[in-house]
Amino acid sequence: MISEDILAKEFMRVVNHYYPKVGELLDGCYVKVISSYWGRPPKRLQYIGIYCSEEIMPYVQAHKEVLREIAENMGLVQVVFLNATRLLRDPMSKIKHIYPRLWLDLHLVTT
Repeated sequence: MISEDILAKEFMRVVNHYYPKVGELLDGCYVKVISSYWGRPPKRLQYIGIYCSEEIMPYVQAHKEVLREIAENMGLVQVVFLNATRLLRDPMSKIKHIYPRLWLDLHLVTT
């Protein structure tokens, strides 16, 4: 099975190759493959999570159909857009303690 990091890099490579303008937008974002389990028996579902700052989010969401098409062609379920600024400002968020590397990466995206 292909690891999540390799899938995220491959997704970015495909986007940069076929849609270079969208790739430039995603350079300011953090792209991650997220796995979840659903159903009985549990089935593993993988989707792309794109963490963007509030300023970049509308521009990235304008290309959501292209990004979803690429994700589906790679065997991923969906593309989800997450506001990194809100995640960092949320006082109830436990990202800093549970995923410290993600927390640092989100700080780089929002600054």
